[in-house]
Amino acid sequence: MTRTARKAANLSRDEQLVADARELKINISRAAEDGITRAIKAERERLWLLENADAIEQANAYAKKHGLPFGKYRQLSWQGSMSMP
Repeated sequence: MTRTARKAANLSRDEQLVADARELKINISRAAEDGITRAIKAERERLWLLENADAIEQANAYAKKHGLPFGKYRQLSWQGSMSMP
């Protein structure tokens, strides 16, 4: 397994939150890192959808008008579309 470089960071956290985490033996640093990782992923996905909204809309319009390419070869019917949340 590859180890990544780690950097110490001071984070202000709610005192009760820290107390609850310690009581439950939750690794606060790891939990914070996991939360930041999820937040970064969610923001990148949100930005990608915004940046590609026109292309997604065009693809949906094409599929609605013409059906999916090679759709007749699909075994399952397709009724959804790519869309922004």
